Amino acid sequence: MNLPKPTSRERFNISRIAIAMPWLSISFWLTITVAGFFALSSLKYALFPDITFPVVVVSAEAPLTATSETERQVTQQIEQAMQSLKGVNDLRSSTFPNQTAVSLSFEVGTSLDQARQTVEETMKSVTLPKETQFKVIALNLNETAAISYAIESDSRNLQDLTQLTTSQIVPPLEKIAGVLKVNTLGAGGNERGATLTRFNGKDAIAIQVVKRGDANTLEVVNTVEQEIDTLRKNLSNVKITLASTQAEYIQNATHSTIEALIEAIALSVIVIYPFLRSWQATLISALAIPISLLGTAIVMAFFGFNLETITLLALALVIGSVVDDAIVDVENISRHIEEGESPRQAALKATSEVGLTVTAATFTAVAVFLPIGFMEGVIGQFFKPFGITVSAAMIMSLLVARTLSPVMSIYMLRKSNRPSSGRFDRVGFWFTDNYRKLLQWSLRHRAIVVGIALASFAAGIAIIPMIPQGFIPKLDRGEFNVRYTAPLPKIPSQEEIAATLAAGGQIPQINPLQDSLNVAKQLEDSVRTAPEVQTVFTTVGSREGEPNKGLIYVKLKPGHSTPTATLQDQLRSRLPEISGVTTSVEDIPFVEAGSQKPLQASLKGEDLATLEKAGNDLKNRVQTIPGIADVTLSGSSNRNGIQQIDRRDGQRVVYVSANLGKGLSLGDATEKLVNESKTVLPANVTLDLGGDSASSREIFNSFGRTLGLSALCIAVVLVLLFKSLIDPIVVTLSLPLALVGAMLALLITQSDFGMISLIGFVFLLGITNKNAILIVDYINQLRRQGLDRSSAILEAGPIRLRPIMMTTASTILGMVPIALGLGAGSELRSPMAVAIAGGLVTSTLLSLFVVPVVYTLLDDLKPKKR
Repeated sequence: MNLPKPTSRERFNISRIAIAMPWLSISFWLTITVAGFFALSSLKYALFPDITFPVVVVSAEAPLTATSETERQVTQQIEQAMQSLKGVNDLRSSTFPNQTAVSLSFEVGTSLDQARQTVEETMKSVTLPKETQFKVIALNLNETAAISYAIESDSRNLQDLTQLTTSQIVPPLEKIAGVLKVNTLGAGGNERGATLTRFNGKDAIAIQVVKRGDANTLEVVNTVEQEIDTLRKNLSNVKITLASTQAEYIQNATHSTIEALIEAIALSVIVIYPFLRSWQATLISALAIPISLLGTAIVMAFFGFNLETITLLALALVIGSVVDDAIVDVENISRHIEEGESPRQAALKATSEVGLTVTAATFTAVAVFLPIGFMEGVIGQFFKPFGITVSAAMIMSLLVARTLSPVMSIYMLRKSNRPSSGRFDRVGFWFTDNYRKLLQWSLRHRAIVVGIALASFAAGIAIIPMIPQGFIPKLDRGEFNVRYTAPLPKIPSQEEIAATLAAGGQIPQINPLQDSLNVAKQLEDSVRTAPEVQTVFTTVGSREGEPNKGLIYVKLKPGHSTPTATLQDQLRSRLPEISGVTTSVEDIPFVEAGSQKPLQASLKGEDLATLEKAGNDLKNRVQTIPGIADVTLSGSSNRNGIQQIDRRDGQRVVYVSANLGKGLSLGDATEKLVNESKTVLPANVTLDLGGDSASSREIFNSFGRTLGLSALCIAVVLVLLFKSLIDPIVVTLSLPLALVGAMLALLITQSDFGMISLIGFVFLLGITNKNAILIVDYINQLRRQGLDRSSAILEAGPIRLRPIMMTTASTILGMVPIALGLGAGSELRSPMAVAIAGGLVTSTLLSLFVVPVVYTLLDDLKPKKR
């Protein structure tokens, strides 16, 4: 006998198995819970995902005196050999008389050792002038100073302090797991790479503990601090003071995100009770949150993810959504129990009704998020943890809702004995009745409803240009850097020396490090006058052998009332103007990927004089734009003969770079820079954007492709589940309805439309179709039971109104703690939550009416059965 094939609804009703074997289901989830606690405790805290930026530098010296000859015979030879290497996405060089440095940035994820070996092998085939010496240096930009200390003493001079530091302080720190090296700064001297350091206006020795690229910052810092405490006890007359650390902000940001996550859980649960009016039903629904999160922790541990900004955001955002499936199941079971069915009958019937619905909703959400987990490049590395974490949480929540929730409902839910005339019930009846009347009106005035939907979508598109476009929100970290570059002293020629000696004069001692120190002291004095400043840590010179450059790290007092960005602007205006000195007040880098300013333009051409003039002209125009600060021109230099030639991707280049002051978005600044360039650049000079402008463009392009793939995945999943083309079209047409609310929310809050809010849009894409699926699937069920189209719609809409309002309210309330923007790192979290909450409001309101109307319009196009 041929048995009938099971329907999609029967195939996806795994609840039947759970209900038949309840203790198996309970035991499985107890196991997941216990394993989840162990997995969660194994996860490490970090600020961002571990991203390796592999850079290989070829440094060469040749017996050539002219910069142009060094460029032709050394730099270009190396560049030509390296251009064909696989995985190189940026090739830059700087050429000076007799020496050159060629820098190759490899794709994120490339093995640094493998990249270095490839470059070394390639260099064997490069023809260079005789006696040219070169070395290949591998750099991981993720290997950064995790913590720095200033070492001072009233009884020891700097030389003795340096000796004590290198012999007694550095060795035990170098042995700590995760420490790559410990740099000693401040020894001075004239050798290449010498530095001077100062702390709070006094000369000091400093140490930088550099972590390995794959090491956890907090673990390294905690161990270093324990060792330093021991050293403080053992070393008399030596003061070891914390100068700077990444750990403090990481801890503050992760803890504030976790607090927002906990508040989101509480709000999501609280909103369920007024709808279900049963603490048992509320508890069953709420249990989906911790169990789903613990199950997700197992997946995170498997992939080696950290508890960092991106994964914590993923968990915080998904709180309102992981409870959705359980709400839909429990609400439907409760409804059937109230209609007189036994808990077991109610569970079987209710789960069969919504099984396909919740499965389709979850699978379409996963279809959105999984492609994000497989994006390429820097963006892919950054968002892989987000895509996989959200997908895992969604799948876990589906499994909980389809197995544990119905089993617990059988044991815990009973028909209510309370009267149905309470205040909450009256409000519910009034709301449902008015919705039914409005829905009836919508079905009679379909053109008006469609017109409102199209107008809303058009309004959302129209709002986009009004929203400030950014890359990554400016973080108020309570710390920032002041960089400076002083002019190098002019070295007298042999003829000038001879003339000075013949005239009986003395040759002046040239000490660029000392000159640089004098500049640092003047800037430092100005910085320290601000009452909000707590500590100032100054490094004069660099380990790359640039004595004329320096860095002043400024730490603000805890609880400073003035925003960091405002203090930065105030400091810029009062820094002393020193002849030939350029200064830059900069944010701490979001991710250690070099020290580019957010706004950067590279001008490419071949004639150095033309390039330098074009660069100067553009710099002069750009620095008059309000909100653009610290404009500098760097790169190829034709002053006093050809001193320096910079190249990028095989062409000569100069760079015009700038910081952004408060009140100017990256998008506006980029647009103004490009407009100014059109008026000053000659035909033989081209402009390329760099810095955050280029990163922003890459992100939008990458997300555009990913969203296209996500939309295709959604369509495929819906067609497979519904076995129809019409229903998926109805569902996907509800997605654009979120646009107007999201854009309006960003506009009102003046949040940037950038990388973070883009994640919010992706999240919206994944969850807004749930409401449409709930309505469309139930309409189809009722029509199969014999109801005509209008009757099915007018019954399905009001019945599905309660779960839709519950799931939407829980998701939006879950966003509130994140959207309010409280705590460290809130600037990152807030735009995402604002976009999601705004989008959910409009998509829910509109889809309650637009989806049924569009359903009827497309149904009219179906060929009628005869």
